[in-house]
Parts: sequence; structure tokens; C-alpha cells
Amino acid sequence: MKKTAFILMVLTVLSKVIGFARELTLSYFYGASSITDAYLISITIPSVIFGFIGVGIGTGFIPMYSKIEQIEGSEKANRYTNNLINILIVLCGILFVFGLIFARPIVRVFARGFEGETLELAVKFTRISLMGVFFTVMIHVFNGFLQLKDNYVVPALMGFPMNFFTILFIILSSGGNINLLAIGTVVAAASQVIILLPFAYKKGYKYKPVFNIRDKHIRKMVYIALPVIIGASVNQINVLVDRSIASGVASGGITALNYANKINDFVQGIFVVSITTALYPMISKMAAEDNIDGLKDSVSEAVSATNLLLVPATVGAMIFAEPVVALLFGRGQFDDRALSMTSIALFYYAIGMVAFGLRAVLARAFYAVQDTKTPAINAAIAVVLNIILNVILSKVMGIGGLALATSISAIFGVILLFFSYRKKLGAFGMKSMLVSFIKITASSLIMGILAKLTFNLVSNNLSQNLSLMISIAVGFLVYIVSIYLMKVEEVEVIINMFKGKIKSK
Repeated sequence: MKKTAFILMVLTVLSKVIGFARELTLSYFYGASSITDAYLISITIPSVIFGFIGVGIGTGFIPMYSKIEQIEGSEKANRYTNNLINILIVLCGILFVFGLIFARPIVRVFARGFEGETLELAVKFTRISLMGVFFTVMIHVFNGFLQLKDNYVVPALMGFPMNFFTILFIILSSGGNINLLAIGTVVAAASQVIILLPFAYKKGYKYKPVFNIRDKHIRKMVYIALPVIIGASVNQINVLVDRSIASGVASGGITALNYANKINDFVQGIFVVSITTALYPMISKMAAEDNIDGLKDSVSEAVSATNLLLVPATVGAMIFAEPVVALLFGRGQFDDRALSMTSIALFYYAIGMVAFGLRAVLARAFYAVQDTKTPAINAAIAVVLNIILNVILSKVMGIGGLALATSISAIFGVILLFFSYRKKLGAFGMKSMLVSFIKITASSLIMGILAKLTFNLVSNNLSQNLSLMISIAVGFLVYIVSIYLMKVEEVEVIINMFKGKIKSK
């Protein structure tokens, strides 16, 4: 798992860099404006309406396919896959028509502050973006299929075509036809399916026109996935409330939250997604084989690795929120007002960065043992708290209050998950993880102090961007030395990775 996670991390870094180029391109040509607000709402709506389906697929498909293949063979597993794809396409068709007809009231729900041209633009963009949902569900199925067949590389590379076409269409749209912004999201989704299909066929997938909604495997998958879908729906409601409130707080508020969240997602994508992508299929197989000790050990490793990577990222993002945003987005149409809003949002999102990562790891630990109810209930509790805090803090702190509410609810939710996980599976090394966490936090604080001092010292003679890069380099070196001297156990794992001594379990 460790070796696979490391390879995926490298690929994800490259993909996320291009993904960030997409955000930079958008900010350069459109800044934080009514156009970007409308565009972001138009891609949020399909993700809310259909995103929960994708989460359910990713959670329910993998363990169900493994079970069918183990008991009934590959042919039955392939039939199950085709049946699932065909059912999803029909379901998407129904929801697509619904979205086209009710696009205007849906946009009003998602962005209650939109009026006039911004509202009209968001409705037009939404109707175009909805066409991409057919490709999105297929992407989720084929990604899961390839991961089950031990092909993690191709799914990890899917960010490349998606980001390439999105960037291309953002640039083309700047010529005057802004509809190309929405069209680009559809083309980007289609390109991923076109790339995934040949690899799926190579691994044994064959399409057959099967359609049976009464199939026992589909019903079992729905039973497994339904709590996850409910939980994802609750999370999407959270996105809805965040952006709806932001649309009324300030023009460009949705965009500022988005840019700040993208920086957080970039960090999560590099580290956490790499870990969980390798972790989930492996612990699902362990659960199927009743290897609970192996499952708990793997989850503990994933938790510690997440802390090792995200705690220093949290400290760095909080200390250098403004110069980081300026370095990444501070050009073109991205003005001082956009810089200020985005920096504030990033600072408060960073508070929950570790919690976001740990929540993803622990949720998959529950999914592996086919307990999808606990994470769903946890998500519901966290989102209710988030909505309450959104309303309160946005009135006091504006955009920063929305980001802080998200972080507080994530921290609260992950604490509940830890207690639930221990209650379900028993002790899994909490004491050693806590000791490791304290050492990592101490090292990160030392790193942050010295990096900030370096920044203050060199920024008097150098540009802010160059000063930031030097400070980050100094901080990185200080952190590496500090965790080594404090004998943080996970450091040995990383050293061995580079030496090539770690083999997959």
C-alpha cells in the first residue's frame, strides 16, 4: 500500500499542478466576478445533483464487485458492471430532463443572491453543464473497475485530460463566447471516458445491454451505498448553503471561497487522495477475508501518514495565506479585493485541513467493513453544525465565517468518527498515533516560526514571491530535521520508500 500510495502521490502532484493551472487561468481571465460566480454555480449544481450518485458508486461498487467475482466469477461480475452502467445512464437521463426544465428555480436555490444578468448567465451555463453527467457516472464506474484490477495509474491520470480541455475552453471563451466555459466542462468529462474505456476492455470488461433493476447485486449495492448517498447528499446540502449564503455576502464571494477551497483541495489531492485510493481496495479485501488486524494496522498507518503531511501544510497555509494567494492568483483580473477575500477564506479553511484528510481515511475504514451508516450519520451531524455556524459566523465574519464554520464542523465530525471506529473495531493504536501527532505538531510549529522569521528578514530586499519560496524551502528543511530528531516513526517509512525497500503488502 505504501509503495502504491507513493506512486499515486507523484502522479497526483503532476495532475494537481495542471489542475491549479486551470484555476489560475480562470482567475487570470475573469478574476472574482459575476461571470466566475455564475460559472462555478453551474458546475456546482450537477455535482450536487449527481455527485452523491458518484460517491455511492465509488463506495458500493468496489466491495460488491470483489464479492461477486470471488463467489460467482468474472463473468457475473462483468454482467453486474454493465447492469449498473445502464441503470445509471437511464437515471441520469431522467435527472437531466428535470434539470433542463427547472434550471431557473434550481439556480435560485443554489444562489439566492443572483439577479439580472448573473442569474441568466448561471441558468444558461447550468443547462449546458448538465450534459456532462452521463460521462461522470461512467468515470466513477470505470475508475473503480480499474482500481480493482490493480491499475491505479490510469485513474490517477484522469486529471490531465480534464484539466487540459477545461483550460483550453477557458482561453477560447475569453475571445467573446463565454458559453465555451460551460461547454468545456462537458468536453473534459467526455475525454476521460474515451481514455478509460480501452484500459477497461484490456482488463476484461465487455459491454452487454443488460438492464435489470431487480437484480440482487444491484439491490445489495443500493443497500450498502444508500447511507453513503444520504451522507453525500447532506454534504452537498452543505455546499449549497455555503454558496447560497456567499452569493449574498459579496459579489465574487462564491469565487473567493472556491479559490481558497481549491488550494485546500490541492493539498488534500496530493496527499490524502493518494493514500485513500491505495488504501480502500486493499482494506476492502482484508475485510472480505476477515483480516481485521491487518485492516486496523493499515488504517493506523494511513492516519499517521496523513498527519505527517497535513499538519505542516496547515501551519504553512495559516502563516502564509496572503502571500500564497498572491503568488498563485495575483495577476490579470484578480484584484486586491479578490486577494483579500480569498486569503481570509484560506486562513480559516486551513484550520480544518487535517480533519478533512482524516475524515476521508476513517470513512473508508467504515466502508470497507460495509458500515456506511456511521459515516452518514456523522456527516449529517457535522453538516447541521456547519449550517448553524454558517448563519451565525457569516454575519460576524463574512466570507471568513463560512470557511471557519466548515473547519469547525469537520474537526467535530472527525473526533466523533474516531470514537465510533474504536467502538466498532476495538483498539487500533490511538496512543501511539497521539504521541506521533504531538511530535509532528511541535515540529510544524518550529517550522512555521522559522519560516515566518525568514520571510520577514528576506522580504526587505527581495520580492514577496521569491521571499515566500525561500521561506517555504527553509521551513521544509527545518521540518524534515525536526521530525527526524524527534524520532517520528513515519519518517522511517518515507526514507525506506526512497530507498525502494518497501514492498506492497
